Amino acid sequence: MKYGQSRNVQETVPQKRRLKTKPLLILIGILFTSNILWFIGWLIPDKSKQPDEEVASVAGEAITRAEWMTAMERAVGREVLLDLVNHKVMETAAKKSGIEVTDKEIELELALITSVDGRLHSGLDIEQTRQKIRANLILGKVLSNDVVIDDASVKAFYDKNESLYNILTAYRTSVIIVPTEEEAEQALDELSKGSSFDALAKELSIDLASASLGGDIGYINAETETVDPAVYKAASKLKEGKIGDAVKLQDGTYAIIRVNEVVEGRMFSYEEVKDHIRRELAIEQIPQSVSPEAFWKEFDAKWFYGK
Repeated sequence: MKYGQSRNVQETVPQKRRLKTKPLLILIGILFTSNILWFIGWLIPDKSKQPDEEVASVAGEAITRAEWMTAMERAVGREVLLDLVNHKVMETAAKKSGIEVTDKEIELELALITSVDGRLHSGLDIEQTRQKIRANLILGKVLSNDVVIDDASVKAFYDKNESLYNILTAYRTSVIIVPTEEEAEQALDELSKGSSFDALAKELSIDLASASLGGDIGYINAETETVDPAVYKAASKLKEGKIGDAVKLQDGTYAIIRVNEVVEGRMFSYEEVKDHIRRELAIEQIPQSVSPEAFWKEFDAKWFYGK
């Protein structure tokens, strides 16, 4: 179906199913690129530094700042610029189409996504997370703008899948994993003296995936199966911004846990989620995935890498 074509859709809704994952997959791509952008922003030092400054050496041979920056641009420059252009394209599309995204919509999407895979947001701070959800909402609204889904189909989906909108409380959590209780106590002592949790996670944590992100493991809830149950149990007892005592994990290691944000669980009514369902059902009718690049020509988007 071409963009701009209207369609009236009535579907028979199967029992107990989730909506297709096109928007979620798009969001995963956006978030992955954003993690790269965040990582580069963390690495790039002060602009006052000279390009011929030595940043490393091997057998006495220097590696300069200019060589480092050139290598990073070659490795991830295209993806980072693509993310920036796509963000601008979607904001332009929103203005042209008169699309608005409210804070309430962002909070709903955040709650729904944390119930599916909270790790999608790891590596992004809270504000970045909401920005990426906003971009995904704009794309979804643009794509579904001219697809008509009748009220009966929306209500039928909600009635068959009402439990999907009973969202558990989720905790945006960071961890430092160390081999022994003694090392955990030493880390807690450093934190009590003002050391940065993120920096210590990068330095000490043996969980390399979260360590590279300052310990961030995203949002977890009572049904999260990808983390040790002791992590959730400890997180659920902490308030936002607080660090708990060391806890022993099933593999014998120890975790220090910080809760960065709490998204309170709740049951969303039909009225609260009907627009979300309508949009997702509409996107399901589009025969193939559509990315922001599909709108480049319309908004005269150009970039360094050509076509």
